[in-house]
Amino acid sequence: MLARKSIIPEEYVLARIAAENLRKPRIRDRPHKARFIAKSGACNLAHKNIREQGRFLQDIFTTLVDLKWRHTLVIFTMSFLCSWLLFAMIWWLVAFAHGDMAPSVGNAENAKLKQCVMDVRSFTSAFLFSIEVQVTIGFGGRMITEECPFAITILILQNIVGLIINAVMLGCIFMKTAQAHRRAETLIFSRHAVIAVRNGKLCFMFRVGDLRKSMIISASVRIQVVRKTTTPEGEVIPIHQQDIPIDNPLESNNIFLVAPLIICHIIDKRSPLYDISAYDLANQDLEIIVVLEGVVETTGITTQARTSYIAEEILWGHRFVPIVTEEEGVYAVDYSKFGNTMKIAAPRCSAKELDEKPSILIQTLQKSELSHQNSLRKRNSMRRNNSMRRNNSMRRNNSSFIVPKVQFITPEGNQCESET
Repeated sequence: MLARKSIIPEEYVLARIAAENLRKPRIRDRPHKARFIAKSGACNLAHKNIREQGRFLQDIFTTLVDLKWRHTLVIFTMSFLCSWLLFAMIWWLVAFAHGDMAPSVGNAENAKLKQCVMDVRSFTSAFLFSIEVQVTIGFGGRMITEECPFAITILILQNIVGLIINAVMLGCIFMKTAQAHRRAETLIFSRHAVIAVRNGKLCFMFRVGDLRKSMIISASVRIQVVRKTTTPEGEVIPIHQQDIPIDNPLESNNIFLVAPLIICHIIDKRSPLYDISAYDLANQDLEIIVVLEGVVETTGITTQARTSYIAEEILWGHRFVPIVTEEEGVYAVDYSKFGNTMKIAAPRCSAKELDEKPSILIQTLQKSELSHQNSLRKRNSMRRNNSMRRNNSMRRNNSSFIVPKVQFITPEGNQCESET
């Protein structure tokens, strides 16, 4: 607007805009990779173009359990309402066909005895009678008589249908409330995984824990690597799964999850991480999936907890801090430090290079030892300097409080010293 009024020349405005654009660095973010398993354990997979939708109706119970709660409650309510309305229509037709809707002529008691369903004179009363039959309320006003055998058959049929609906819907709600993944909410994994040296080997490690006191029986951990691969024939496999073993001294391959544990995978020749170094890890398009399975002690239901780690969530040269301490004869777990790590010395090369050149590990450990000694020396020197400064300050303070000596001369010529 100022340039249009010729207050500022257009050349100056254009040059200023160009300079501002040059000053601002253009940072292009790395495209976000879609992970196969979310951190919460949910599968990041969308099913599209499913033509055979009728297969879901063949397993109606599992379909009802898999639905969301709002859909389940709507189906639960509509199933009862529809059954009540259906049998209300049937009772109304039975009463209408038998002539119960016609006005009674003559003795009222004889007319009631000849009715098929007593006191059903409209659709509203038929609907109330349908609810009383299916829910077995029985207020006593409306009931069937022995005049209509067909009505007795309908009564038996409605009771059977009501029992089936109660069994299916109540069982569905019970299974939804007792689903196995509810127990998995208290099975936690560390936010990051680490790669460090343990027992002279390069290892991939993460931490897992259980927040409840009730244990997971026969708990086992499985680790899989998912990546996009291409075969020698040129076939592209978008989700190639490969199992990797864990370092477990037990033959049963089970873990005793009474306290948080660090699960370790030794990166050896069988590991898909064998050729990956610290510099190559950032450019790797891989995802490590962790699956924890076990039986819930209180319910006996098998549960499964899942998580995954991508390349950005793997810390090279870190170690988990200890969180289990012994306090007054009891082992205490500090969950506030559950995912905390500390940086340690670790070779930046791959496990393959480390096996070919073991001297790399020795040099790394020597460097770490020297750095540790230097840090100790710096700390000791800083402590000495601080102690010397404190001593000097204390001496200065004491010198300021020294009492001066005063001499007094007596008439006899003697000198007396006194302190004031």
